[in-house]
Amino acid sequence: MNFINLIIYFAVTFLIFLSVYLFIKSKTNLSLIDQNYNKPQAFHKTPIPRIGGFAAIICLCVFFLLNYIFNEIILYDYAFVAISLFILGFLDDIKVKINPNSRLVFMIILLCFLINIFSLFIYKTGFAFLNNWIENYYFIAILFSLLCFVFIINGANLIDGFNGLLGIHFLIINSVLVYVNYTNNHADFSFFLMAQILIIISFIIFNFPKSRIFLGDGGSYLFGGLISMNVINTSKLNPEISPFFFCVILFYLFYEVFFSFCRKAFKKKSPVKPDSNHLHMLIFDKLQSLNIKNPNALTGLVINLVYFLLILPVCFNFSSAHENALFFRYWFFILLVIYTLIYAKLYKSEKYVESCGNNVDVKKSKMYLNSIFLKTKSLIIIYHNDI
Repeated sequence: MNFINLIIYFAVTFLIFLSVYLFIKSKTNLSLIDQNYNKPQAFHKTPIPRIGGFAAIICLCVFFLLNYIFNEIILYDYAFVAISLFILGFLDDIKVKINPNSRLVFMIILLCFLINIFSLFIYKTGFAFLNNWIENYYFIAILFSLLCFVFIINGANLIDGFNGLLGIHFLIINSVLVYVNYTNNHADFSFFLMAQILIIISFIIFNFPKSRIFLGDGGSYLFGGLISMNVINTSKLNPEISPFFFCVILFYLFYEVFFSFCRKAFKKKSPVKPDSNHLHMLIFDKLQSLNIKNPNALTGLVINLVYFLLILPVCFNFSSAHENALFFRYWFFILLVIYTLIYAKLYKSEKYVESCGNNVDVKKSKMYLNSIFLKTKSLIIIYHNDI
């Protein structure tokens, strides 16, 4: 891994982000600037351009070009996935009105095509019965890989909009993957992951602690797709590592979507419509009620610090696949329970009820939180029976 090349590439990525930011800043009437402060997921009070994804895709294309010039390697799979997902998300950033249901359908069709063309299948799941289904039924192989992509991409999109939350989260995940691959002598792939990390760091400089830009849907779709592919390729390069190791490092993005889907379904609301009851929003409300300075940035810092501490136990034991496979599995489900308990505590707290104008039906809230907790518990039972 050439350290000098990485420094030069970091300088290039920073200059690209700076140039895009300065250009957009001079064009205050562009549709790329988010001035909608009334939507449920809006927690900023000044116009913020959603051009992080635009700058990131330029940086990524520069890497693809340099990689071809110096190494004569074309990463077709990454290039097609990154550009197509970015375009799909970027349409929303430039205010092209697409119904959320229609956009989800477009994403599913696009991902099915990409998974099939580039063989982005997940063959190891940690469940013997599911492995057999995937090997024997092509439809299930497509469906399982599709669901993994959809969960991670939409999980990334859900947490974009808070200073540093998504950027630092991606930074931690990719850093873990670099450590895994570099330790196992996959230097070339580690170099590509490092290039992605440098793009993310350049974005964080403009997003944390004060937010000057957001990734936008284009950026969150882009990096959600990249993270999904990074995990799939790391798993293929390191087949001795338990699939539940990767489940652990992706648990927050996955469970944010799964939990939100169950929560909205219980309340008979559309799962694709945004609301203000996600975990990071409850933490923000809690910090704000304590009159803490810059609760937006602190929310991203707190969540990622807790996340890092929770995944740390598996990061030091990933190489001992057989000895620690059982631990990885149980730890993943323990993390889901921890998330659920933290959410329940915040949601039912008296201060949060007061901040919502005392319009929350506490009894009903307890019912649906208990329902989601039972669903999480049922997953553990299913897993236990499979062992």
